[in-house]
Amino acid sequence: MKTNPLLIIFLVSLFFASCKRQKTPDAPVVSSVKAKIDSALVKSQNSPRMDTVISKTSPVRTPQGTEPEDEIIKVEEIDFKYLKMKSKAVVKLPDDTKDVSIQIRMKKDSIIWVSVSWSFVGEVVRAVFKKDSAYTLTFNQKTLGKDYKIFGYEAFSEEYGVKLNYDIVQSLIIGNQPLKKKYKVSKEKGFFLLRQNEGKVEIDNYINEDNRKLKKLMLTQQSAHKKLTMDFEDFNTLNSFLFPYSSLITLDYQGEDMKFYQTSVQLKHTKVEIVEEALEFPFKYK
Repeated sequence: MKTNPLLIIFLVSLFFASCKRQKTPDAPVVSSVKAKIDSALVKSQNSPRMDTVISKTSPVRTPQGTEPEDEIIKVEEIDFKYLKMKSKAVVKLPDDTKDVSIQIRMKKDSIIWVSVSWSFVGEVVRAVFKKDSAYTLTFNQKTLGKDYKIFGYEAFSEEYGVKLNYDIVQSLIIGNQPLKKKYKVSKEKGFFLLRQNEGKVEIDNYINEDNRKLKKLMLTQQSAHKKLTMDFEDFNTLNSFLFPYSSLITLDYQGEDMKFYQTSVQLKHTKVEIVEEALEFPFKYK
């Protein structure tokens, strides 16, 4: 059964999507969810301000016994309190191509707000990612209704067929290394390769040898015949950080018909700002 194409565009734009999925029961909507969302958003908006720039480096140590032993790779990462961006994306599905506009607002390590729009149609998907849950709101242009869902990340991953959590979503949007955990180090031409494992998923982080930025990220799940590749490009200065203003996201996967397919997203950030003032994260499903 094909996934709702609006949700595909939203999910692929956030680097995780699957054009086909198995039938699964709808995730339960908790009756008190609106109060929980409103409470979380108010708390996020009223949090005390912090300095916008904290630190440029995030050192990670490899476990003893890897090669090279005990080498520390200082990965240059962007740090912020609040961030907002406007982006354009070309989404290429196996049987269609869509141009979409995306707005993203973030409070680091807390909440991500996303709005996806089509030209001449308007907003089609809105979503909020929190540390423990994801909320999606799809706008039906024909009925003018709204399809609201709440997922824990385990249920979200089962619904759309790709393993996902908050840290991965946040890191993929801003170009930081997703998982701060043990890794094995090797060297390839011009890169440090940091290899990690998260369950059945193998994660390869390609760190540029010169500027120590994440240049490429590959997540491979051999058992499910899926591979997600991200190439970060157009590094320019944002405040005191290097930030990738464009990226190419490619998802290779095997469909229910046992054939192999590819979905890709060419993403270009047209405006990115680090701000000190608390941002709003509007999300109402009624």
